[in-house]
Amino acid sequence: MEENGDSAVKSSVKLNLSSAHVESHHEALDGVISTVPFNPPSTSPEPITRNRDSPINRHDPHFYPGRHVMVHLFEWKFEDIATECERVLGPGGFGGVQVSPINEYAIAPNRPWWERYQPISYKVNSRSGNEEQFTAMVRRCQRAGVRIYVDVVVNHMAAVGGYGTAGSPSDPANKAYPGVPYNRSHFHANCTIRNYQNATEVRDCALNGLPDLNQTEPFVQERIVDFMNRLIGFGVAGFRMDASKHMWPDDLEAIYNRLLPLNPAFEFPMFADPYIYQEVIDLGNEPITAAQYTELGSVTEFKYSFFIGLLFRGELEATALQALIAERAPQFGLVPSQSALVFVDNHDNQRGHGAGGASILTFKDGSKYAQAVAFMLATDYGVVRLMSSYNFTDSDQGPPADESTVILSPGLPNVNDHATCENGWICEHRWPVVRRMVHFRNFVAPSPITDVQMTSGTFAFCRGNIGFAVFNIGAGSHDGIFNTCLPPGEYCDLITGDRVDTKCTATRVLVNGDGTVSLTLPSSSGVVLDLLNRVT
Repeated sequence: MEENGDSAVKSSVKLNLSSAHVESHHEALDGVISTVPFNPPSTSPEPITRNRDSPINRHDPHFYPGRHVMVHLFEWKFEDIATECERVLGPGGFGGVQVSPINEYAIAPNRPWWERYQPISYKVNSRSGNEEQFTAMVRRCQRAGVRIYVDVVVNHMAAVGGYGTAGSPSDPANKAYPGVPYNRSHFHANCTIRNYQNATEVRDCALNGLPDLNQTEPFVQERIVDFMNRLIGFGVAGFRMDASKHMWPDDLEAIYNRLLPLNPAFEFPMFADPYIYQEVIDLGNEPITAAQYTELGSVTEFKYSFFIGLLFRGELEATALQALIAERAPQFGLVPSQSALVFVDNHDNQRGHGAGGASILTFKDGSKYAQAVAFMLATDYGVVRLMSSYNFTDSDQGPPADESTVILSPGLPNVNDHATCENGWICEHRWPVVRRMVHFRNFVAPSPITDVQMTSGTFAFCRGNIGFAVFNIGAGSHDGIFNTCLPPGEYCDLITGDRVDTKCTATRVLVNGDGTVSLTLPSSSGVVLDLLNRVT
C-alpha cells in the first residue's frame, strides 16, 4: 500500500507521466488505547551469514517447470487457498499464490480490508487463519505444484489502537507494540509525508499517520529478518514487500542479505534466494524511482497497469501496445522484463487507491478487462500476477463474511461451470478465458515474440511458430489479413473457447497454406491460436 496517484499526457506513446498524490491509506481510526510497559531484550541475535558462493538472484519466482503465472487470492482463508491449489490452480497450471498479510494486525471497526496493512506483531494469526493452518496450506499447495508468496508489511505499524488478531495490545500514540516488541526508539521522528518530491520525507515520515519504523535500527532489522526467515522455514517461495518506496534501498538490502536460502525440503534448489517483488509506485515524475530497487529484486510495475488500462479503454492507439512486450518495454520507460511483476489491477488500484486512477481496468469493466488480461498472458513481459477479487460497493469494504465477521468461503467450482464462485467472490482466475490463457502462456513461454503487426487499432504477433495473437482495441470493426507463423489448418480460438477432441467449443479459425489468416475483428475483441488447439 502506498499513497500516490497520477496524471498523464495521453496523446504520447512514450510514458511521459506525472504524478499527483491520492491517498491510499486512511487516517487513523479512534480506538481504545492501552499503554503497555515492556522491556526489549538487551542483546541482539547474531547476524545470519550466507554460507555459499553462488550469486544473489531475487528475481526468480521459483515456479515449478512449465508454470509462469501467479494469482493474488485477496483475503482468502488458508484452508480455502489449499483446496484451490489442489482442485483448481495445480490442475490449471498456475505457478503461485500471493496471500494477503498473515501476521497479526489491528482490528478496525467494520473490518475493512486495509486493517491487514496495520501490523501489531509478527505472529502468524490473521482472519485467514493461524500458523498451523498456514504451514499446512503451504505444504498442500507445494504438493499441487503451486508456490506461496507472502505480502509483508514492515514499513510501519498500526495507527489503530487496541488489541490485534492474536490478542496483542498496542498503543500507537506512544509507539508501543509489545507483541514484537517495539517502542519509541524503533521509529522515525514524528512527521507526515507532504511532499513526494522530497525522497527523505517519503522514506522517513509517516504515511497517513501510520507510525513509521526505522529500518536502519538494528533491532528493527532483526525482527523483520526473524519474521521473514520463519516464513522461509515454512516453505514460502518469496515476498511482496509492501510500501518499499517508503524504505531506504540500503536498509532493504541489509535485510535481504540476511535472509536464509529457500527451504530445500519444499523442492527448491539448494541455496536459492527468495523471490522479492517490491511495491514501488513510479509513474515517472518523482525522485524515487523503481530503478533504485531493481538491483535488490523485482518491482511491481505500475506503469504497466496504468498503460494497459489506457490502451484497452481506447485512449491510445494500438501501436502503443509495443511498450508492453519484453524487448521494447525499457524504451518506453518500463523496467526491464526480468525485474518486473505485472498486473492489470491490484487490490489497491482497483479501489481507486495508489497509481492509475480512472484508467485502471477491473472486473467491473467486463470484456475490456478480460481482453487486457488475455493480452498480458499472451505476451512475454515480466512475471504475471492475476487479481482474484470479491465484489464491493465501498472502497473500504472487507471480504465477504458472516455476522461474526468470519470470512466466507468462495466455494468449489461447479463441474459444468468452472467460473462459479459463491458469497460475493469474483474469482477472476476461474474465468474460462483466463484459465485458457494461463495454459497459452505456459505453452508459448519458451518462444519469443516475433512478427509484430500493428495498425492504429490492432496489434498482432507470433510466439515463434507455436502461437499467435491479435487484439483489436480500436473503436470500430477491423478486417485484416495477419501472418500467424503457424502451420496451415483449423484452430480453436482461445478467447472464445478451446478444443475438445477434434471440435472447437466456440470459434474455429482457418490458417491458410502460407500461414496467414483473414479475420473480421469487432471492436474490443481478439483471437489467440496455438498448436495445442489445432483441430486439423
